[in-house]
Amino acid sequence: MTTPVVQVDAFTDKPFCGNPAAVCILEELKDDAWMQNVAREMNLSETAFLIKNPDTYDLRWFTPAAEVDLCGHATLASAHVLWENGQVDRGQAIRFMTKSGLLTCAWKDGWIEMDFPAEPEHHDVPPRELIDALGVTPVYTGRNRLNDWLVEIESETVLRRLAPDFSLLAAVPMRGVMVTARSVTRGYDFISRFFAPRVNIAEDPVTGSAHCCLGPYWQKRLKRYAFYAWQASARGGEVHVRVAEERVLLSGKAITVMVGTLQV
Repeated sequence: MTTPVVQVDAFTDKPFCGNPAAVCILEELKDDAWMQNVAREMNLSETAFLIKNPDTYDLRWFTPAAEVDLCGHATLASAHVLWENGQVDRGQAIRFMTKSGLLTCAWKDGWIEMDFPAEPEHHDVPPRELIDALGVTPVYTGRNRLNDWLVEIESETVLRRLAPDFSLLAAVPMRGVMVTARSVTRGYDFISRFFAPRVNIAEDPVTGSAHCCLGPYWQKRLKRYAFYAWQASARGGEVHVRVAEERVLLSGKAITVMVGTLQV
């Protein structure tokens, strides 16, 4: 039995930018081992697996190493594929059932808006290895439910120059670490990078789930509720963020770069 697979660059409208994700729309349920093997074969930061229900889609996300509870860019990619292929009308919102509950996506003037749970951090003292691996002096550190650390640092310049010790970083018991700073780049409010070597992702190009934490954090810092954010990986990507109480609305664009078929 064959399975279609689509590779999408998310949080960008240009090919070879943003964060690539693979999307598999399944005709029948597959076991976890099969999905993990496909994710390992695709070797992208995330592969999304969809199964249609009467009013929703079941959605799961796998890195090459493990299943994760929340992924923004692969959700964005999944909605993009469903609308682009005509499986869902663009005037209709898409409802995804996930390990993080119900997530919805809506098409708004060329942007895909995702309604996600807020994942706020609480102040915490990080392991010494984390700070040593980053090689920075933090302004603030905190941790959230997803076991991600948030580290604010002094400037965008320092953030862009970061060269972490990934072997040391991989020894820290966490999903990943988001490093952030106020942006001095025109048009953006804050900037970030996300590192997750423990789950085989040295640096994630653009991380939607991180912005579920970054949005509430910068809302407290800047006393605002809407932001233009830039994730400063080598590929780079733009995320529009709006904080709405216990939810965070993330908006981005996406572009298909490859369509294929799994033969297994």
